[in-house]
Amino acid sequence: MVCLMEAKVRLFVDHPLGEGQPVPLSRAQAHYLFSVMRLGPGAPVALFNGRDGEWRAEVEEAGKKAGTLVCAEEIGPQVMPPDLWLLFAPVKKARTDFIVEKAVELGVRRILPVQTRFTNSERIRQDRLQAHAVEAAEQCGARFVPEVAALAKLDATLDAWPDERRLLFCDEAQAGPAALSDTLSGPGPWAVLIGPEGGFAPPERERLHRMEQARSIALGPRILRADTAAVAALTLWQAHLGDWT
Repeated sequence: MVCLMEAKVRLFVDHPLGEGQPVPLSRAQAHYLFSVMRLGPGAPVALFNGRDGEWRAEVEEAGKKAGTLVCAEEIGPQVMPPDLWLLFAPVKKARTDFIVEKAVELGVRRILPVQTRFTNSERIRQDRLQAHAVEAAEQCGARFVPEVAALAKLDATLDAWPDERRLLFCDEAQAGPAALSDTLSGPGPWAVLIGPEGGFAPPERERLHRMEQARSIALGPRILRADTAAVAALTLWQAHLGDWT
């Protein structure tokens, strides 16, 4: 029987979803649903996996270390974000978490931490940031969780840059009005690049300005912190070329 109660919990699962499909839970998921949220058999849970849309499921088996849900009905089709990547130089832990969280909320397809010459955080926990992206998608209603790539050097990332992908390069040296109509135009997949707190090194800036795919942009008359710049740039892109229009 399909439960008519509204699901108060959304959960990302790496498992196929479909009518009548059983979905096994990991130990962490079982603990969250049954010990933290106090759900029991028959309780509704909204599930998504980034491929099959969003489904209302019911708790079939509830245990302390495991459990099973069963998909009852589809409650929303799969919705993909625009083909937009975010590249950013990692900063302090809490602010890097903020960038990942807001990138998911604002709608990106892939998140790529890059190490520049002035990056002040040389290591990241990729698994922790990916888990943070999952949590953000569960909370904001997104039906897709972007991949958080491993930290890579900016030069290596640019060496392998796809010919068809445009790059919106947020240049702190250009503080002033943004010529959006000229910069944010043209088809194709895009990416946004946010530099480190210390700014880009001159050779990095020169290389970016030489790239055929790159378009530089100012983010207003004030120099923004890296986490603020990420939100501002993604917002501008979404308002002009993304799924907000």
